[in-house]
Amino acid sequence: MKIALVSSRRDPGGCTIHDALVRLLDERSDRPYPLEVHQLEIITVDERLIYQDHLDRSLDAELIIFLSRHSSVHPVPVLTVHVTGNPGNADFGGIERSLATAAPEWMHSILRNLSRNAPEGFRAGYEVTHHGPSEIVTPSLFVEVGSTEKEWRDPVAGEAVALSVLHASPSKIIPLVGFGGTHYAPRQTHIALVSQGAFGHIAHSREIQSLNEPMIRQMRDKTGAVAAYIDKKALSSGEVETLHRILGSISLPIVQEGDLVAMGNLSWETYRRILDLAEEIMPEAKVRLSPMGNDGIPVIVDLSPDLLDEAAGCNLGDLRKGLLALPLVSLSTQKKAVLSRFITMEGDSAGVRHDLISLCVNIIRRGERTAVAGDHLTIHRHRFDPGKARNLGVPQGPLFGQLRNGQAVQLGERVITPEMVQTCSETRIHIPGLENYV
Repeated sequence: MKIALVSSRRDPGGCTIHDALVRLLDERSDRPYPLEVHQLEIITVDERLIYQDHLDRSLDAELIIFLSRHSSVHPVPVLTVHVTGNPGNADFGGIERSLATAAPEWMHSILRNLSRNAPEGFRAGYEVTHHGPSEIVTPSLFVEVGSTEKEWRDPVAGEAVALSVLHASPSKIIPLVGFGGTHYAPRQTHIALVSQGAFGHIAHSREIQSLNEPMIRQMRDKTGAVAAYIDKKALSSGEVETLHRILGSISLPIVQEGDLVAMGNLSWETYRRILDLAEEIMPEAKVRLSPMGNDGIPVIVDLSPDLLDEAAGCNLGDLRKGLLALPLVSLSTQKKAVLSRFITMEGDSAGVRHDLISLCVNIIRRGERTAVAGDHLTIHRHRFDPGKARNLGVPQGPLFGQLRNGQAVQLGERVITPEMVQTCSETRIHIPGLENYV
């Protein structure tokens, strides 16, 4: 791959990064930096980088990395990465409502490196899409040091950025577009640092009202995005509703932060197959994804509905907690807290089914009186019966509560024990190989 590393002689931050990068390459005596597996061309230009529209026409490059300073009206020490373009007006280079082509996998890798290499006092993050150049067809990104002259000329900060670029080595990602948030896109930054979610174009909260379908299509296409993330806390309900409508009209799914984290190393294709299976099981069911581990072929695992219902009735909180610890997908509806059909990877299905049965059996045995005979789990339930208590002359009120809690009560000269006001029931569940789960 041919990569152009471009800085401007008029940019002190870019010059500091450029000088550090050249020095690191010259001084290297051991194995090459990961970026050196590619063909590198280090270029300096006279004009400011934000005005380098169509620069790619004069370069023989497949990726352009601009080395730049970052300025802010609220200056803080930062190391940032972003793609350029103008979702709205073109106040600083480029043309209005035009976006450059993003390189989300490279931005993702460099951002993670910036986070690791940031000197004390600096923070690393994405920036939302802003400023020129917008007319760049070749995938490109800006990597910057900011936000004042002090940081621009700081050799330690410049070296941190240079090392982050030289160690860039993109891995498997899920390319996304983002909507909402402040200039430094905190939610999108967090997602990229803890998941495969990799952003290209990100729209600031203030840009949302001006976005229309053509602009969102452009964000998607110039990123190569397979999904969108919405920072709902940074937007109004009306703005979120509008985004849902437009994204639905262009068939771009919306993904949640929790799902991106729980996906682990799953590919986007596998995740979509999981959602398709969930739709087969129960259309419009809520999908809860636990950490899934490695990629694979999703399959359905069935559990005895009676066993699951007994466990849920015994302790729904423990059941949900236990499910989150297993590599599976659970489904729920408004009427059913947990459905008895689960999704996991083909190679994990036997182990997951075993663990599901063990989880349910143990929850039931902790919460109820049970007996095991062969492949049958018998549940003996003793429940307080208000009718029996009233027939024995117990007045409704605090005495009911004592009996319900297993305490005997004094009624005149008589003692009423909990056993005298209980209803007993028995449930038998057939579990093949039950002895393996108790």
